[in-house]
Amino acid sequence: MSDYFTTRELAALLRVKERKIYDLVSGKALPVRRVTGKLLFPKKEIEDWIAASHDGGAQPAKAAETGPLPLIMAGGHDPLLDWALRESRCGIAALLDGALDGLARFGQRGCLAAGLHIPDETATQWNVAAVKREFGQEPVVLIEWAKRTRGLMYRPTEKRRIAKLADVGKLRFQSRQPEAGSELVLSTLLAKEGLGKADLEIVDAVERTETDLAMAIAAGRADVGLGIEAVARQFGLAFTPLVVERFDLLVWRKSYFDPPFQSFTKFCAGDAFRSRAQTMGGYDCIHQGAVHFNGA
Repeated sequence: MSDYFTTRELAALLRVKERKIYDLVSGKALPVRRVTGKLLFPKKEIEDWIAASHDGGAQPAKAAETGPLPLIMAGGHDPLLDWALRESRCGIAALLDGALDGLARFGQRGCLAAGLHIPDETATQWNVAAVKREFGQEPVVLIEWAKRTRGLMYRPTEKRRIAKLADVGKLRFQSRQPEAGSELVLSTLLAKEGLGKADLEIVDAVERTETDLAMAIAAGRADVGLGIEAVARQFGLAFTPLVVERFDLLVWRKSYFDPPFQSFTKFCAGDAFRSRAQTMGGYDCIHQGAVHFNGA
């Protein structure tokens, strides 16, 4: 997350073996710095190198065909992400209206990145299958941002602990919009318990953010919902953890190297971000920046 890539990070980003990076360095084909015996690759110069290194038979990326991408982060809502975008002064605006909404906007070149937490059928693997299916042949990178604890939140005045979805019973359940990744997680967790959404007393209104979900429960408009630990703490709600989900950022590769996104990632590697995540609770950022998928 510094101004330089290590050999391993650059190899992962370019989808080549580390041996190939060493070969390129030996042939003086890559911008590189040698510091105390280690190879470091300046990100800005690598960006320029990628832009200048066109394969004769390659087709231009679709994003390049449609001009510059808007400085927008779409996808799933997260209060820590929302804060980091503002606090970093990176210039990227937040349009966090659901992971599926973000995936669609990303495909329409309506954003430079999208936050995703899309589970597989067992809620043990996250995002990669959906990204491969939609963007496997595109110049995209899927980067881990944080792991989040998600579970059942409810007012502490409830007379019993709600340990699983089957315990919700006739309590009013607050849902999110269909585009929200949490609705996919909910369906997966219900299926694990042999239940469906028809088994819940879902209120008519939907809440479009994690914060609004917790606020609705705290205000008494609903009794229980499936949200993240950070907002349950913020509103003083009781919380039963059910799953740890991986929240990734899907980024166009060119945008990854551009100053706005680099400014954002640099901020997220700093002490202020780490302190905020720890204070909010329910986040694990130890593997932030790990590449989980690289498109063609």
